[in-house]
Amino acid sequence: MEYSFNVYNSLAPSGEVLALKKILPEINGAPVIVCIGSDLSVGDSLGPVTGTKLKEKLKGLNVYVYGTLSKPITAHEVKYTSQFIKNTHPDSTVIAIDAAVGTAGDIGLIKLANRALKPGSGANKRLAKVGDVSVMGIVAEKSLFNYSLFSSTRLNMVYKMAEIISEGIATFIVDALQGAKLKSSADAVLKQANG
Repeated sequence: MEYSFNVYNSLAPSGEVLALKKILPEINGAPVIVCIGSDLSVGDSLGPVTGTKLKEKLKGLNVYVYGTLSKPITAHEVKYTSQFIKNTHPDSTVIAIDAAVGTAGDIGLIKLANRALKPGSGANKRLAKVGDVSVMGIVAEKSLFNYSLFSSTRLNMVYKMAEIISEGIATFIVDALQGAKLKSSADAVLKQANG
């Protein structure tokens, strides 16, 4: 199952929330969000910018966000981060976010899929898979050397994508956590009424 939203579509954030509700009807454990990328290049900064925004939007909630502008998770750390998350959050739902390359017509698309993210696959890197759900922002056209990812990506588009992704994920998580609270309250009331 895969969903795509254009960065310039005003309904993208709400579409992202609906897609996440389809992909993840319920969240297990404290949600974990892994944002992959580097702050050293505009094209690769989607993950850390999104992570920074999510940290702000989800402050005070029982949610773990890894990969921000101050503490990015680059391709080199993915293997260790993936293992750390499996050990630290074994029962949690994990959403992974990264920049990606695609065809010229795909630039500006945000893609959500019901599968783990393969970071670095656009640069022919073989890295550990991360997450249960992947969110990818297509920031540049795939080329033989992928230099376009680093040199010709517009910061405005990356920032706009990060805002849409963070808004959609934050809304989804807040709704899911409130739904889980209501369900546990209702279960407690039913248990008390029957017991």
